[in-house]
Amino acid sequence: MLQLHDKQFVPFVSAQEIEFAIAKIAALVEIDFTDETPLFIGVLNGSFMVVSDFMKHYKFPCEVSFIKIASYEGTSSTDVVKQLIGLDQDLTGRSVVIIEDIVDTGNTLVALKELFKKQNVKRFKIATLFLKPDAYKKDIKIDYVGIRIPNKFIVGFGLDYDGLGRNLTEVYQLKE
Repeated sequence: MLQLHDKQFVPFVSAQEIEFAIAKIAALVEIDFTDETPLFIGVLNGSFMVVSDFMKHYKFPCEVSFIKIASYEGTSSTDVVKQLIGLDQDLTGRSVVIIEDIVDTGNTLVALKELFKKQNVKRFKIATLFLKPDAYKKDIKIDYVGIRIPNKFIVGFGLDYDGLGRNLTEVYQLKE
């Protein structure tokens, strides 16, 4: 069991399962982008560990950048998405793959799709380590999914609870 602030968490996804899921995503992305140099964009803060491991598995030429968007407070997603740090490069004609740690409500993806539509990207794909299908109600396609999970709050491997837990190599679920 793990204590973070006022909440307790129990083990949920092992480091080995995470590694396997990320390797699977990288292999699928490689198939789709063999003939070009995609730009991978990690969504901070949560995706930094996913992006790092993804880049270790991706074997072809690519570029990486980050964007910081916030929509969480405590253990619940807010409906307000605030863009905090944007991209500073021209994406016209580029293929972009968003790399997320988790997709639940999809509010962040809606904001990102709008942002990239204005950038005239050639292809726009979305990869996520975790997807909560029961929480996700948007009509934006998630192209690459590592692990589908129940609609429970999780921490670890980049995911936090009020700032704590990002450094954990495994993922923990909020104890009922």
